[in-house]
Amino acid sequence: MFSLRSTLMLCALSMSLPLSADEIRVAVAANFLDVITTLGEQFEQQTGHRVLISSGSTGKLYAQIKNGAPFDVFLSADDARPALLEQEKAIVPGSRFTYALGTLVLWSPDETLIDDELTVLKNGDFRFLAIANPVTAPYGRAAREVLSGLGLWERFNRKMVRGENIGQTYQYVYSRNADLGFVAKSQVFSQGDYSAGSWWEVPADRYAPIVQQAVQLNDIAAAKALLDYMRSPEAVKVIHAYGYGTEQDN
Repeated sequence: MFSLRSTLMLCALSMSLPLSADEIRVAVAANFLDVITTLGEQFEQQTGHRVLISSGSTGKLYAQIKNGAPFDVFLSADDARPALLEQEKAIVPGSRFTYALGTLVLWSPDETLIDDELTVLKNGDFRFLAIANPVTAPYGRAAREVLSGLGLWERFNRKMVRGENIGQTYQYVYSRNADLGFVAKSQVFSQGDYSAGSWWEVPADRYAPIVQQAVQLNDIAAAKALLDYMRSPEAVKVIHAYGYGTEQDN
């Protein structure tokens, strides 16, 4: 038999969780995977809902959504694809918003490879430079802008290895298959500091802003709750800890 105390504990637990927990299928740009994993775990603990995550390049995720992939939320690495989905009336009206502002970093695990003058990069003293595919990945597009501005895009075309997304690009550099590469700051920055290696945080005026927007694709209360949570002070603190800016900063 249950004691009175056990009965009260069960009642309290039932009041703290939703009457019916839902699954939320999230398509997320590769650069934000670690962040949404952390936020998703916190959201699950607070609500009882389950967050199912699929990551990839923004362009490929957009194509999957257009082809009927059953996602409920899209966390893009740009604002162009969410705007297109909104124009095509493929989202829940009014759900599009900016959840993060990305920063591009040139990074190498070698502590001596990158200096303030970009000596190694400009001289071409490396085997391979990794970037994300500029066609499908916003961080790759930003890297191409930076290299073009430095007059190096055509010069180093044969030395570039292109990741399908920014996650794969980071792996090329981390595994030292590429000597250095343009990655998302969030991949080499956490809790207020950079990881080991050398880096150049690219000045914001060298590339178009990386405005990362979210949209709700299906009218599911749990999906809306997740997006609302992402705008909460608790979630914004996590997003900042991974090196992103937010609209709340302005």
